[in-house]
Amino acid sequence: MSDRKPTAFPVLMKNDTCSLIQAADDVYQIRFSNRAANAYLVRGSARTILIDVGLSSNYLAMVECLNFAGCPPEKIDMVVLSHEHLDHIGAAWHFNERRTFVAAHRLAANKIMLRDDFSMLRKMFNEPNVPINIDIWLEEGNLIDLGNFRLNVMYTPGHTSACITLFDQNKGLLFAADTLMPGGVMGGVFGSGSIADYIQSLERLKGLDSKILLSGHGRLSDTPQEDVRIAIARSHGLLEDTAQLFDALDARSNFEPIMQSVRDLNKLDD
Repeated sequence: MSDRKPTAFPVLMKNDTCSLIQAADDVYQIRFSNRAANAYLVRGSARTILIDVGLSSNYLAMVECLNFAGCPPEKIDMVVLSHEHLDHIGAAWHFNERRTFVAAHRLAANKIMLRDDFSMLRKMFNEPNVPINIDIWLEEGNLIDLGNFRLNVMYTPGHTSACITLFDQNKGLLFAADTLMPGGVMGGVFGSGSIADYIQSLERLKGLDSKILLSGHGRLSDTPQEDVRIAIARSHGLLEDTAQLFDALDARSNFEPIMQSVRDLNKLDD
């Protein structure tokens, strides 16, 4: 890892609950002091979006940051949700009654609209059990055109099966949510996630000419290439650790009850 100190991005506003940090021209990070994920305001010449919105309990703090940036909630054209975890999407229902469109990958949209509490990690966060409606189902290759920003939707599963990353090739902005964080930190593998998918997604991010990493948690980073290199090494180590654990558990004896259940089910057709 490099000994170079990270760039100090300007802090525009800070209180006990949140901070507003300028990542680039017309791009702002809203960082919360609790477990909520970062939210990102991208103010385009044609339309304005929020990428993730944090927990519902942080909504008023987020509004304070948006107002400070001169962009109150009624000026948000679209909220893009990176995946289904409530620390990223909890406040999205506040936008359902506005003119704002809410978008997510189709797999995340399905889990969110069915209110799949296990996938959304509801027990981990004390959030109101309210419906969140998804207006736009995103896919790999979609383009979110804001005028002076053009964000490509990349399907990057691993943390969960439904994660997306947004990348502006011209400006080098990489909105990687929980797939990649500063220092090569990984967001972990939850429920529908997969270490193998995680590695493949990180390899895709490695091939991008990214300049600034805007992740789901933590600070902004101006060393995304170094961050992804470290994350790939760590993910391979995690894969090896998992293989060793699997061997130590004596897989054949542990799978026998499962195989017996399969045999019993097959008898139903006899």
